[in-house]
Amino acid sequence: MTDFYSILREYGLLLLIGQYPYGPLGGLVNTLILSTIAMAFAIPVGLLLAIARLSPWAWVRRPATVWIYLLRSIPLLLIVFWTYFLVPALLGFSISGFSVMACTLVLYQSTYLCEIIRGGILALHPSQGEAARSLGLGYWRTLIWVTLPQALFNTLPSLISQFIYILKETTLGHVINVEEMTSAASQINNTILTRPFHVFFILAISYYFISVGLSQMVAWIERRIVRKRQGMQGVTDVSAN
Repeated sequence: MTDFYSILREYGLLLLIGQYPYGPLGGLVNTLILSTIAMAFAIPVGLLLAIARLSPWAWVRRPATVWIYLLRSIPLLLIVFWTYFLVPALLGFSISGFSVMACTLVLYQSTYLCEIIRGGILALHPSQGEAARSLGLGYWRTLIWVTLPQALFNTLPSLISQFIYILKETTLGHVINVEEMTSAASQINNTILTRPFHVFFILAISYYFISVGLSQMVAWIERRIVRKRQGMQGVTDVSAN
């Protein structure tokens, strides 16, 4: 226990914020920033892909389906390497490993978020769309004002669960020199040399507590959604009577 305490006391700040303010920001803070940025951009991309997957027009639906199955069939590490070498070649200038990892996570996770959102849309009762169309709303207005708000609300727990996966996938940024929590742990290990088990055990426990905390948030949100559905169902039953 004294070894764990001494490592945290001496290198805890490096694990938390990296070398900041005397060097680049890293550690847990950078991991959370990277995960949040990736999630923030992956959700709208996934939403567009979900709309394309459900499109009544085959020329929109089929390319989106092929793109999703293609990306989901490739290991994430391979996509990291492709993005690392391909994006600078396309742009004509180099970009940071942080940006490369963010782009990779957006591309990869948008395919999974697409299926989550699509499932939320398909789970809605068909009467929702029928009622909207009976009021004179077209396809796009029904989708934007009726279908998507309910689908996104119902899939909120799954979206947060996917954020946990993004958080853990940021560890692959270590291979392209992204200053995140795993990279900070490697720096600590390279400095100490004699206690790799202690260093990476602390890293594993850190990810564990973050994941458990987010999982508890998911469970709380699910309970709120269930209570709201039950309340709405009760109002509907009273109205019907």
